[in-house]
Amino acid sequence: MRIPVRAALSGALMLALAGVAHAQVKVGVVISLTGPAASLGIPERNTISMLPTEIGGQKVEYIVLDDASDTTSAVQDTKKLISENHVDLIIGSSITPNTLAMLDVIAENTTPTISLASSARIIEPVDAKRAWMFKTPQTDAQMASAIVEHASRHGVKTMAFIGQADALGEAFYVEVAKFAALYKIKMVANERFARTDPSVTGQVLRIVGTHPDAVVVGAAGTPAALPPKALAERAYKGLVYHNHGVSNNDFLRVCGKDCDGTYLPASPVLVAAQLASDHPAKPVALDYIKKYEAKYGAGTVAAFGSYAWDAGILLQKVIPQALQKGKPGTPEFRKGIRDALEQAREVRVTNGVINMSTSDHLGLDQRGRVMVKIDHGKWQLAQ
Repeated sequence: MRIPVRAALSGALMLALAGVAHAQVKVGVVISLTGPAASLGIPERNTISMLPTEIGGQKVEYIVLDDASDTTSAVQDTKKLISENHVDLIIGSSITPNTLAMLDVIAENTTPTISLASSARIIEPVDAKRAWMFKTPQTDAQMASAIVEHASRHGVKTMAFIGQADALGEAFYVEVAKFAALYKIKMVANERFARTDPSVTGQVLRIVGTHPDAVVVGAAGTPAALPPKALAERAYKGLVYHNHGVSNNDFLRVCGKDCDGTYLPASPVLVAAQLASDHPAKPVALDYIKKYEAKYGAGTVAAFGSYAWDAGILLQKVIPQALQKGKPGTPEFRKGIRDALEQAREVRVTNGVINMSTSDHLGLDQRGRVMVKIDHGKWQLAQ
């Protein structure tokens, strides 16, 4: 049977166009743009808009979905990105509960994912489920150890905890309690609250009744302002520490003067200009800050956006390597991304230096954290 020339050309053109479309790298993004964690997701979205649209000679498309700070929505968004948008990689979610909820879908569909959430449970242990999951923020273990080390140096003997009633709060408490035991600090209270609670007065009254030398708040975003404000209302005079999930100006605005004098372990990017000149994160962090503030205004940088920027730095490193294994849209390309992430070495990012491995899907060491004090509504590098 003879095929008309026009039909043959049309078929060839369609195949060629399909090949071009197929060659585009698709990056799905699941972040919390609304809901209690919006103060994390918004700077992440802003940063995603700054990432390169071409890497390794391939066009890169970013498809951003809002999970509304909800675990069910995070799973639905993940399924949509994989089944409908056919993404090669996912960045997200902004918070620990959502990322943990995404794990099964990620593993089942062998889609490499870079989380922007904190808990070590997201990547540890690197089993079959977590083989495809990576992250850029420091773990709760790294930050909890920084808190307890600082507290010990300042003579703390007893410590209370108040955290979110979710995976983040529980995971952070476990790490704080573990390091407190190592430093012979007694945990005297363990309280919880929901992200949407309007008050934590009852929990704080119970904490104050135990007379702790220090209180640790395991929460993220603006809801984390509730405990320190309630402690200030009760005229609590001990040390107050925050989780690194408060590292943005929205938290400072909501907490106001009630957070002056409190501490948090934070990303180096938060105090980049104050870092020593030889700190490996300083030049990368200052470059990110300059670009972000040029687009969104002075003083708008948050550590959460830097986690997305670091994910972008990793993409620029691993996509060219993955292209040697397969074309975008194929299982070979996705596996190539996963394998290249595990082999990422000496990658300087805004939060330190990344050295990943088959057993470490974060790769940051202690250079990736600093202790910060809130002083008159400003972040100050603490000693």
